Amino acid sequence: MKKATLIQFPILVGLFWAGLALGQAQRSIDVDVFDAGEVKAIPVALEGFTGETLALLKFDLFVQGFEFVDKAKAQFTIKGSNVGSINGAVYDHVKRGFILNKRYQGGSLRRQAHTFANNAVEAITGSPGIGLTKIAFRQFHGRDTEIHVADFDGHNSKRLTHDNSIAAGPEWTPNNDSLYYYSYRRNNPDIYSHNTHTGVRRIVARYSGSNISPAVSPDGRRVAMVLSKAGSPDIWTASADGSGLRRLTTTKETESSPCWSPDGRWICFVSRASGRARLYKIPANGGAMSWIRTVGASNVTEPDWSPDGKAIVFTTMRGGGKFDICIVPPGGGNVEVLATGEDPSWAPNSRTLMFTRRSGRKRVLSVLDVPTKRVKTLPRSFPGNCTQAAWSK
Repeated sequence: MKKATLIQFPILVGLFWAGLALGQAQRSIDVDVFDAGEVKAIPVALEGFTGETLALLKFDLFVQGFEFVDKAKAQFTIKGSNVGSINGAVYDHVKRGFILNKRYQGGSLRRQAHTFANNAVEAITGSPGIGLTKIAFRQFHGRDTEIHVADFDGHNSKRLTHDNSIAAGPEWTPNNDSLYYYSYRRNNPDIYSHNTHTGVRRIVARYSGSNISPAVSPDGRRVAMVLSKAGSPDIWTASADGSGLRRLTTTKETESSPCWSPDGRWICFVSRASGRARLYKIPANGGAMSWIRTVGASNVTEPDWSPDGKAIVFTTMRGGGKFDICIVPPGGGNVEVLATGEDPSWAPNSRTLMFTRRSGRKRVLSVLDVPTKRVKTLPRSFPGNCTQAAWSK
């Protein structure tokens, strides 16, 4: 895809962190708000944009901690036009000046709008935006599930696998060129790597028993996975191509759901070694496993370590077969419940989560802004019955 070109106008651009309490903000009427955290959203006014571009900007900004208010109540005004191409600017009402003013050329109008949203987020908060990221996920096709890829807001969804079986557990490589996942295409759960550009697919693990839950190391050189080739499901590692297999856990109970620390030194996973499902971590090069205490949550699963290393998000099951998304420090401690749902996956900004929640009889993908605990469901045009979203790096 052709990249958008940025042409900067001769107006001073500054960075300003606006993550402070900015007063009560009025909620937009076109979003689904299920909970509100203690952190206030950043109040902004939007001017000049119309149609699909306006909807795109609202989505991108909302899930990154912004709220839409009248100009008189706004800390910043985000303004511009989308006739033919994007012209966009950000005005800081405290500094009384523009901190961003750019014209965008090249690429689609949607890509230009996502790029402008990214630039606006970074100009205001100092942190890069997530507008150009992608998600991989599994989608139900009758009794089968296949791997799909889409823009993070649900647009441009494309089917990657056509296995006519169960394909699940997608995981991106650090360069976002390939996905790892497991598939029953040969009547056994085997792990594959799949280049999303060329379509080339390779076997990574095909042993007797289960080969599931691949997790790629931050440097892309290794993969952790769950294999039952030695009996009970254990955590193993291998080189990215599946060679150099090494067993990390040797318990008689079930291990599952490995994920890597961002420095590549640790692997977090779930084990029933104590009789119930708990979080553990183990050195990626081998060693003793240690318990990560989750005070206030039991029966945990599906951990994902934040890219900044400061938190682990996971799923816990409560009464009635319902699931909650929770967060805990990597060293363990008190748990905070973020939302009702499962399958959490961090965005690269370590602030936003993609997760699955139930809507009637379907499972839908939703986005959570962790500090404000506000949730927005992917657009209604996005296909339902989707789970296990994995955010690109």
